[in-house]
Amino acid sequence: MWSKVADFIGRHQLLSRDGLHIVAVSGGADSVALLLVLKRLGYRIEAVHCNFRLRGEESDRDETFVCQLCAEQNVPIHRVHFDTKAYASLHKMSIEMAARELRYRYFEQLRQDIGADTICVAHHRDDAVETLLMNLMNGTGIHGLTGIRPKNGAIVRPLLCVSRTDIEEFLHSIGQTYVTDSTNAIDDVLRNKIRLHLIPLMHQILPKSSENIAKTAAYIKEVEKVFDVAVKSELSKIVTKLQPSPGSADHHEAEAVKLADLQNLPSSECFLFEWLRPFGFSSAQILQIAESLDAPTGKVFSSASHQLFIDRESLVVASHYQPASPMKIPEEGLYKYQEDIQFRITFTNSVAISKSNDCVTVDKEKVEFPLTIRIIQPGDRFVPFGMNGSKLISDYLTDKKVSLWSKRSQMVVTNCKGEIVWLVGHRTDHRFRITPTTTSVLKIELC
Repeated sequence: MWSKVADFIGRHQLLSRDGLHIVAVSGGADSVALLLVLKRLGYRIEAVHCNFRLRGEESDRDETFVCQLCAEQNVPIHRVHFDTKAYASLHKMSIEMAARELRYRYFEQLRQDIGADTICVAHHRDDAVETLLMNLMNGTGIHGLTGIRPKNGAIVRPLLCVSRTDIEEFLHSIGQTYVTDSTNAIDDVLRNKIRLHLIPLMHQILPKSSENIAKTAAYIKEVEKVFDVAVKSELSKIVTKLQPSPGSADHHEAEAVKLADLQNLPSSECFLFEWLRPFGFSSAQILQIAESLDAPTGKVFSSASHQLFIDRESLVVASHYQPASPMKIPEEGLYKYQEDIQFRITFTNSVAISKSNDCVTVDKEKVEFPLTIRIIQPGDRFVPFGMNGSKLISDYLTDKKVSLWSKRSQMVVTNCKGEIVWLVGHRTDHRFRITPTTTSVLKIELC
């Protein structure tokens, strides 16, 4: 056990000899073995124990056991208590997810507070196999088939090279006791169902199935390295950054891929998955998107954080935009519409016509206050400067090849009657133009 774990730590460069390392100890066999092995190997460690208050007296029993173990081993210990049920209810998540979020947040805070290099957790080879099977059942991509990584930021897993059986045999050989979480024997969550039913059945069929799956995950991890380089290279060629159009209230960039470029790739679905996964789109959504590449302009897909638009033979992905409320402008002055957008309203006797996209001049006598700054709405119409008839703003922007993602945040300035005076960044309304009889000018600047 000692040499196997030592070799694994060295091969993956998990721990430094002169650093401080936190060991998460629940009291179960895995974490007890991790504590003892790292101490025996001479690493400088401190333990941390989380009491989630989920199992009554059993939770307190675990805490007492861990404190006694650390005292026997002369290892400093940090303890924390959580009201996990209240946290899960408040944040509308499962108890399992709440406990995970609470402990890892606390681990990182503790690491920073005591100046530790890493947080050592006791996942072993069987945990990695369970994770791979869970991901496979949930329809994950290639990245989910590599199991659990030995290192993820400050989190390290020195026991991934050994099995649960190895751990139990090791503890038995040195006469070390441990506690057992009774909830692990209840098949109420997917991981427990896999652990209690699927894996034992696999071992009946093929005794070395877990070991072989772990080997396959290691092979896939190597394939993943080649895959990631190839995908990154191809995406860099076909993904372009888009700047918001003039008059858009959303100043975030968007990314676009031409459908023709995507369809020329060996697997458009595969590249879609790698492109869109970081934006929160699920594998099921990405499959639906891949099947909708011939859909007409206007189709939209949404994740929790982003939207994807099918727009003029391109796919465009942009973060969600929440419009600011309409703002009334009662008189001259500088007005902040949203954090990064201001409008300056002034009166002047100069009748010079502005030619800037960010500044317009109109006949003051034709514009009645208060003005309103808002985002365009369905059915909005105006009379573009130089024309006699009105036009739907959506059609005007389409003719100007403004993308769907920019349209959703396009600003207008209206008068007291709701008539559009300025399609911001584009054109004024012909009805409010400066004429030879104009004597006073209203100047509107986008700052």
